[in-house]
Amino acid sequence: MNPERALIVEDDELGRELVSESLARLSIEARVARHGGEALELLEKEEFDLVLTDLRMPEVDGLSVLKRVKERSPATPVVLMTAYATLDVAIQALRDGAEDILLKPFDPEHLELLLTRLRARQRLQRENRYLRREIEEAASQEIVGKSAAIRDVLDSARRVAASKATVFIRGESGTGKELVARAIHDMSPRRDGPFVRVNCAALSESLLESELFGHERGAFTGAMQRREGRFELANKGTLLLDEVSEVSPRIQAKLLRVLEEEEFERVGGTRTLKVDVRVIATSNRNLEEALKDGSFREDLYYRLHVVPILLPPLRERSEDVPLLVAAFLARFSAENGKSIRGVTPAALARLGAYRWPGNVRELANLVQRAVVLARGDLLDVAELPLPALDEGGHRTDALSNAVGMRAEDVERELILRTLRSTLGNRTRAAELLDLTVRTINNKIRLYRSQGHDIPEPRRGVAKPKPALREAEVAGALS
Repeated sequence: MNPERALIVEDDELGRELVSESLARLSIEARVARHGGEALELLEKEEFDLVLTDLRMPEVDGLSVLKRVKERSPATPVVLMTAYATLDVAIQALRDGAEDILLKPFDPEHLELLLTRLRARQRLQRENRYLRREIEEAASQEIVGKSAAIRDVLDSARRVAASKATVFIRGESGTGKELVARAIHDMSPRRDGPFVRVNCAALSESLLESELFGHERGAFTGAMQRREGRFELANKGTLLLDEVSEVSPRIQAKLLRVLEEEEFERVGGTRTLKVDVRVIATSNRNLEEALKDGSFREDLYYRLHVVPILLPPLRERSEDVPLLVAAFLARFSAENGKSIRGVTPAALARLGAYRWPGNVRELANLVQRAVVLARGDLLDVAELPLPALDEGGHRTDALSNAVGMRAEDVERELILRTLRSTLGNRTRAAELLDLTVRTINNKIRLYRSQGHDIPEPRRGVAKPKPALREAEVAGALS
């Protein structure tokens, strides 16, 4: 974290004033303790980003303050100030976790240089801790394809990357929206800054608020110390708001303020923080429908929707399947210590004819499973089991390949298969699935916005007898 609040522990009034003035020039708020005992009391009540303490004080010395700080918050840096340092004392202080030792009398510029260096190192350490896994994941993934559809997406990404404009990426689950967001960041002037993501659909309203904006110590039960939010972590970089359509109206209002004014307060805090963040948002929902029913703010929609990018589903770029298969084979073979040299023409033809309701994610899961279980160095149809396809290229056993698919993808496939089995009769499909007709209608609007073919109802379809419902549901799944 960047130091915002510092504790000065000094029994000399002139020394306290000197350090306080140096901190003020760096916009760091300072609290003052006149002796070690007072410092321990403040440490119990408040949280500090930095502690500067005199070494020699009556009763409670600087080493005792250092020890207490490290017990409560090991990451908080402590700088010792003294005019009587010996080599033994310096070694002990550094072993106990001291950041540095300032010899009195010291030049104020020396202190400011130390604090500036500390800020830079803390930022680097923070970003390294948070981004290590992100970087490892990104290094093993890239956007693969040569189809016109994917070339259009990459062209849009390149053109928008140089700006700070907010980008809204829309596409079905599993199409690779995060990869496009990463590509925009990597091609932008912010490439050396952090790329931070948050899944808005995976968190409750209160948890999402804390994740986005951070919180102060004591802001709620369990908030034992201050925590930086994703906006702070993404300062000078890019923040990906994944599935932003799931954000509650209250959080939408706070997001709008950050986008417009680039400032916010932590949960439970009063200090206004400024950030410089480029925001990219994604969604697999039809936000226009959310605007109509009032679940999504119109002003936030237009603030996010500055540059829209539509990511096509895999079924609309089947010519990319061979390239994706080759990329996944190389990746998963290396990860599992295998030497898979390719797939047979028959298997590749099957993969190309499949509609991929789970999109690229489903293909990746299928290839990974095949590589892990493979006995030879060439994958055939048997190693790449796909459901049977009907004449339209749809699956005839909708759930046989559900392992590895997201729940929403399985739900969509079940509803679409049931609608086909009922010849488009929505009332009958709702009865078979134990859903309301309104729910079916809402799902149909969503699926149509995602590009799915929805069977239109046919006249003269008889209502099923109750005794046949269970069998018909089984038929829709097989």
